[in-house]
Amino acid sequence: MLRFSALFLAILLAGSAVEQSVNAQAWQCRAPANLSRPTLEIPKKGQIRRTTVDGYVLALSWSREHCKRRGNGARNLLQCNGKIGDFGFILHGLWPEAKGPNYPQYCRSVGVLPRKVVARNICMTPDVQLMQHEWAKHGSCMARKPETYFGAARLMFNAIEFPDMDRLSRQYKKGTPVNAAGLATAFADINEGLPANALKVKTNRRGWLEEVRVCLGKNFRPRRCPNFVRGAPAKAQVKIWRGG
Repeated sequence: MLRFSALFLAILLAGSAVEQSVNAQAWQCRAPANLSRPTLEIPKKGQIRRTTVDGYVLALSWSREHCKRRGNGARNLLQCNGKIGDFGFILHGLWPEAKGPNYPQYCRSVGVLPRKVVARNICMTPDVQLMQHEWAKHGSCMARKPETYFGAARLMFNAIEFPDMDRLSRQYKKGTPVNAAGLATAFADINEGLPANALKVKTNRRGWLEEVRVCLGKNFRPRRCPNFVRGAPAKAQVKIWRGG
């Protein structure tokens, strides 16, 4: 059941802490004792944009596809080598949106993420530098402290039930491939309060699943995705890499 709560998120964004629940998408994940520190990300002047927030997007990346294409890079070892866990969907980020495509970003200067924040969220976003990037680019427009920003993202990520991706991945070989609308419906069917039109499916040019994006209103409740949130056409076939 989907457990988005505008009230709890409002409390969270005001600075309250929320404990992390077990995330079924990070099988047997354990944060390593020694995590590298991220590099400070400093935006160029032209990248700073302080437009008014009108909603949010929760971006969920399909890790199997990412690791198939980029798993050999040093930056991707935590996510892809299996030493800290086996990942399905991971959190790419929680993004504030505007009324049009010019979303706010890099709203203020932020420092390097504390080690405690990185360790607490590494099983949700198993890429240290990606966490730093999301905090600098998006979190700086939402919260004063990284604990608050990642706490909100973690609460929403852990609220989502995920469909049986192994079963859906086999539909292609059976001759009944899932399309973008079907994948959105698969999410909606097992998440009460999450309509299919609140999801966008992103694929690469060869039709392989890369990401599922959940559109949220200013109250953090699911809403119909605005036209500027891009995704695959509803009838586009979606191939899902299982790994291996």
